[in-house]
Amino acid sequence: MLTFALTIVRHGETQYNRDKLLQGQGIDTMLSETGHKQAAEAGRYLKDLHFTNVFVSNLQRAVQTAEIILGNNLHSSATEIILDPLLRERGFGVAEGRPKEHLKNMANAAGQACRDYTPPGGETLEQVKTRFKKFLKSFYQCMLEEHGSSDQCSASSSGPSEPEQPVIAGLSSDGVHNVPVHALIVSHGAFIRVSVRHLVEDLQCCLPAGLKMNQVFSPCPNTGISRFIITLRREESDPRAARIQCVFINRKDHLDDVKNSDLTVL
Repeated sequence: MLTFALTIVRHGETQYNRDKLLQGQGIDTMLSETGHKQAAEAGRYLKDLHFTNVFVSNLQRAVQTAEIILGNNLHSSATEIILDPLLRERGFGVAEGRPKEHLKNMANAAGQACRDYTPPGGETLEQVKTRFKKFLKSFYQCMLEEHGSSDQCSASSSGPSEPEQPVIAGLSSDGVHNVPVHALIVSHGAFIRVSVRHLVEDLQCCLPAGLKMNQVFSPCPNTGISRFIITLRREESDPRAARIQCVFINRKDHLDDVKNSDLTVL
């Protein structure tokens, strides 16, 4: 068994976010001035945490955000950034580069909700989930290969004890006390939303008391932060998550001082 923390951060604002234009995968934009500020604030918020592993979408807005976060971190500046195209944003096909309203109009014309609609050439939500599941498989394997020989792994071989509930005090360190292995993922709004839904609905992630489902599945703001505690079990075929505990979803405390931040999902 291996227990580790996972912190997921959405990239900072780009000009396309500000202008409410779809980026997807085909438009590889840089952070705006506000996006740089958001990423720096996220980095300062997370500065006292030690990230043992960092996985990032290979699109520029995510890479820049990760670099800024680590540049502000006191313990993780030397941690290697692994770029993974599986963490890219949902592909929006012909709608990329166009206003979000255009996507809504296309969905309305097709008689579908905007979130569920797939424009020509785009990815379905099921395809995005499949991509996240593929990432999880390799991610779990990597975590076990690098950290699976730790004392906690061997000591748990006879069977897991019921883990303590994470203390949630509104601090950046919530949930990571006494959890020495901590992975950071930097990705994108629509991808994160699909990923969280998979963790909660399909993998039966445990949620904090009082957290409402509309909060769980709400759009992630630019540099919004979510955290999970995952316990992996070795299987003959592939590693499996024996338990996933959500600590918090879409936290944005660090954005209070950033003006004009865009809180849209795409």
